[in-house]
Amino acid sequence: MSLILDNIGLTVAGDTHIADVNLELSPGSFNVLLGRTLAGKTTLMRLMAGLDRPTRGRIMMNGLDVTGMSVRHRNVSMVYQQFINYPALTVYDNIASPLRLAKVARAEIDRRVRQTAEMLHIEHLLDRLPLELSGGQQQRTAMGRALVKDADIVLFDEPLVNLDYKLREEFREELRTLFSERNCIAVYATTEPAEALALGGNTAVLHEGRLLQYGRTEDVYHRPLDLLTAEMFSEPPINVMHGIISGSEVTFDTRVHFRLNEELRTLAPGEYRFGVRPSHIALQRRSGDDIEIEMWVDMAEISGSETFLHVRNDRFQLTVHLEGVHEFEAGQGVALFIPPHKVYAFDRSGSVVHIPTQHAGRA
Repeated sequence: MSLILDNIGLTVAGDTHIADVNLELSPGSFNVLLGRTLAGKTTLMRLMAGLDRPTRGRIMMNGLDVTGMSVRHRNVSMVYQQFINYPALTVYDNIASPLRLAKVARAEIDRRVRQTAEMLHIEHLLDRLPLELSGGQQQRTAMGRALVKDADIVLFDEPLVNLDYKLREEFREELRTLFSERNCIAVYATTEPAEALALGGNTAVLHEGRLLQYGRTEDVYHRPLDLLTAEMFSEPPINVMHGIISGSEVTFDTRVHFRLNEELRTLAPGEYRFGVRPSHIALQRRSGDDIEIEMWVDMAEISGSETFLHVRNDRFQLTVHLEGVHEFEAGQGVALFIPPHKVYAFDRSGSVVHIPTQHAGRA
C-alpha cells in the first residue's frame, strides 16, 4: 500500500489550511509529521484518513484515487492525543469493537485481540474497564483498537503528549519495534524535534500548512534546505547570527571577527545568516579555530541534568544547551566558543548555502 498526496490543498472560508502539498509515502514506512501547533499536521492526517476532503489535488492509495472516498471505505486507523475508549466496555471489548463492526468471525476476533494485546503488553488487563487503568494502559488500549484492524495506514496524532516522560520513552521504543514488523504505512504527528529523531524513519517538516522538506529523518535534521526547516527541526531552535563575509574573514558584529576556515572559503563575499545549534556551543575552547564570543547572561534555565543558558550582546541573542547543572547570575559576563566546522550558512532569502562537511554526504 502506497499513499500519494498530489498537490493537495485545503481552503476553509478563504483561509489556506494546507498549501499544495506533494508527498509520497512508501509501503512499510514510518513517517513523522513535525511542526509547531497549527502547522497543519492534524489537518493533513484528516485528509489522509478521509475525514475531510481537499479543496484541490488528489489522494492516491495503492494507485487508486480515493480523494472523494469517505473514511468508512478506507482501511485507515487513527490514534488521538486523548485516551478515547468506551468506558462501559472491557479492554477486550474495546479492542474488539472495530472487528465486530466489520462482522469478522468470532474466532478470528479472539485471535487478533489477544495477539494485539500481547504485542502491547496488556494481555493481563483484558477483563478490566478503562477507568481501572493507568494513563499509559488506557493509551495502549486505544492503540490496540487502532492496530487490531490491520489497517493499511495508521495515523498517530501526538498520541504520547499526555503521558509522562518515562512512558513516552517506552512507547517510542515499542512503536519503532512494532512497525518494523508490519507492512502498513505509519504516520506520527509531533511538535517535538527530539521525538522525531528518537522515532527515526522519515520526517516531513510542516509550517503554516506548507511542506518544507521531507526525507530520511537524519538527512532532514543534518541537511535542512532552508533556515525555517533548521529552526523547526531544532529544540531549542538553532541560533542565528547575521554576518558579513569580506576578504578572508567573517564579521558577526563590530567586535567579533574570525578568519574564514576551509569550509567557509567557498562562500562569496556578502551578507549571510549563520546558524549553530545550541548543543554545539561550549564554555571552553575545544580546538584552535573556535570562535570566541563575549556575551552577558539573561537566564540560566536548569532542567534536570541539563542547563539552557540564554545570553545576549548588543547585536544578537543565543541559547546554549549544556550538559549538567550550571549556575550563572543574570548580567554575568561569559565567554562562549563556537566551532566553525559546526556552522551552517544561509543566504538572505533563507536558503542553505553551506552545510558542515561532516553532514554534507548521506548520514
